[in-house]
Amino acid sequence: MHTVLALIPLLPLIGFLTLGLLRNSLSKGLSSVIACGTILVSFALSIYVFTQVQQGHTLVASYFPFINVATLHINFAFQADALSALFLLIITGVGFLIHVYSTSYMHEEKAPHYARYFAYLNLFIFSMLLLVLGANYIILFIGWEGVGLCSYLLIGYWYSNEAYTIAAKKAFVMNRIGDLAFLIALFWIFSRTGTLTFTELFQVNLLSQLSNADVLGITLLLFAGATGKSAQIPLFTWLPDAMAGPTPVSALIHAATMVTAGIYMVVRSNALFTHAGAHLPNEIITYIGLATAVLAASIAVKQNDIKKVLAYSTVSQLGFMFIALGTGAYTAAVFHVMTHAFFKALLFLGSGSVIHAMGGEQDITKMGGLGSKMKVTQFTFLIGCIAIAGIPPLSGFFSKDAILLSAFVHNKFVYGVALFTAIITAYYIFRLYFLTFKGSFRGTEKQAHHLHESPIAITVPLVILAALAAIAGFAGVPAAIAQGYNSLATFLQPIVIDAAHEVSHATEYTLMAIATVLVLAAIGMAYAVNKNYKEKTNNSLGNLLANKWYIDELYQSTIVTPIQQLGKLGNNYIEKLGIDGTVNGVGKGIQAASRQLRLLQSGQVGVYVLCMVLGLIFCVLMGLYKFVL
Repeated sequence: MHTVLALIPLLPLIGFLTLGLLRNSLSKGLSSVIACGTILVSFALSIYVFTQVQQGHTLVASYFPFINVATLHINFAFQADALSALFLLIITGVGFLIHVYSTSYMHEEKAPHYARYFAYLNLFIFSMLLLVLGANYIILFIGWEGVGLCSYLLIGYWYSNEAYTIAAKKAFVMNRIGDLAFLIALFWIFSRTGTLTFTELFQVNLLSQLSNADVLGITLLLFAGATGKSAQIPLFTWLPDAMAGPTPVSALIHAATMVTAGIYMVVRSNALFTHAGAHLPNEIITYIGLATAVLAASIAVKQNDIKKVLAYSTVSQLGFMFIALGTGAYTAAVFHVMTHAFFKALLFLGSGSVIHAMGGEQDITKMGGLGSKMKVTQFTFLIGCIAIAGIPPLSGFFSKDAILLSAFVHNKFVYGVALFTAIITAYYIFRLYFLTFKGSFRGTEKQAHHLHESPIAITVPLVILAALAAIAGFAGVPAAIAQGYNSLATFLQPIVIDAAHEVSHATEYTLMAIATVLVLAAIGMAYAVNKNYKEKTNNSLGNLLANKWYIDELYQSTIVTPIQQLGKLGNNYIEKLGIDGTVNGVGKGIQAASRQLRLLQSGQVGVYVLCMVLGLIFCVLMGLYKFVL
């Protein structure tokens, strides 16, 4: 397994180098084979690692010394355990389906750009695999930075569009804020423990060296790092703008890779977050996740761009995952990461199929009635909607129920708001479904003529993801149903320490029933309101939600514009007048002095004689002055 672990990320890296260096000479077909083939083999190897871990064969594979300075000794090492093995399957499995989907979705790109696109995708998968396989925080951080770079490259893939490049820069800069906090946390950990290797750090004797203040500071900094990567308040506004990239990129960022990095890092560090002194950080995580979930869900209700609805849905679902982390339900958070990867990838790829059929149109108010022309897309999209809404027995029901149960045990207020958010989720996702696939078509005649089901390279990944979204929940069937046995919790038990949640089966059944009934009522409301769409003017609340609570405008006026103005002042006065003025002034002064001094060298003997006489007179006067004194 030592060699297999190395090959899993190495193959996508080889694919990236091959596609990137030979992009001008590769055909589209060959680019597709290289890109998809490397991920497929990585997926097969990931299945092998998963089966080995299931049998109890965990491993830390050290390949070579990476950093060896003074007391800092870091090996380039990979760790195969329950947590990393599960994420390997999600990343490579969903990643492979997105690669296959992209072969059709991006077919109109020219061959060099087509190869460039797949090179970026392969690099993205490599970075994420490095992140989850790293046996220490340094390797994890390299992958962490890698996915940030790749998100910039892919969001701004169509770089000739200025708006897309601005969105890419926004994602890059906002992630750097969280990354700085993460880096400071690593310095803090090393200064107190002398190690960044997981197997050494998460030992009781080392953790006992950390004071409550250390745990508080480190965990808050780690969480700040996670808020950037996993789009929590206040660092969430980059994620909806990430829709600037191609739709498969949106699926990759929102489902299988980047946004789950923060969740993975916190779960991997769960020993720190469950250590004495971490109560306050866990409360902060809970309430930040709760606020993010309800805020993003409310915004999604009034969005008309099909991808923007799904983008804010992702932010909201990430909020649910952080509620689970804050309440100590780490298994539930990982469970929701897994189910979310399937149904959200399905929804994004389904939206891409719709956009493809609509000739690039993304406004759902200009769609309608597409179900009659796109039966496969409609059916699979419906499966995704049912799953995210949390209707049994699809996957989202089980993972969201686990989070709501944890919230109920932890804090009834948190449970109530989380349940309300789940109801909003069901409403906005079925609003999206009804406006897109039901009713009469509201687009142009040209669009109506163009409507057709997508090619097989698009529909097959949709069908596979729909099947996974339907059945994945059975991996974590709650104890009340599975007679006390939860297969996912048992699998993760060696790595994850969940908070104890004692609740009767009757209470759990009641909570499930309440959530299901309310969700079904929300779906009924979505149908009643949107079955016959008519354009109408929003009220003040509707405008507030449609404009995303004006948070982007708030950031622009309070942060971005002042920084830009400060930068202009610094450029005009400190840089140009101060630094440049001083340097240029010295040069100009020397030039001016030299221009005057060179007049003395005129070549006229009379001038030279006059200078000599004046010099002698000056010397005589100086001598007399000294004599008199």
